Amino acid sequence: MAEGTAESATEVIVGGAVLAAALGFVLYAGQVTGFSTEGGSYDLRASFRSAEGITVGTDVRLAGVKVGTVTSLDLNPQTFFADAVFTMDDRITLPDDSAALISQEGLLGGNFVEIQPGGSPFDIEPGQELLDTQGAISLITLLFKIFGGSGEEVPPEDAAP
Repeated sequence: MAEGTAESATEVIVGGAVLAAALGFVLYAGQVTGFSTEGGSYDLRASFRSAEGITVGTDVRLAGVKVGTVTSLDLNPQTFFADAVFTMDDRITLPDDSAALISQEGLLGGNFVEIQPGGSPFDIEPGQELLDTQGAISLITLLFKIFGGSGEEVPPEDAAP
């Protein structure tokens, strides 16, 4: 009987350790994805001509530090712009003339929403829209413009006007 009790106790200890590790992973995943229960948040909106490269869950950063997450991304049928809603950490107050840009982490990196604070003495209120926005810049389009020319034919120099 002593051996059965020792095996049973070992199984309980190992099972408890597995459950603790699983709980740790769940808490870590919640913090990484922005679903932590610490602190509060508020919503802001922005409209972009092109929201290429961002989706729900994309980071919102200020000075390279994550301060929020994109929570909604929809096409506005009247303006044909991409309307984004993102949560901001309520410890961050932004001037009402701040800008939202879609930036890229590097040549092959992913995109994120970058907040550039303005200089206004008035703060933006929760739920308001950041009016100064810049959409995603396509690297392929830039390369075509640089190396592909403008597409206009240039007349020879000796041709009569």
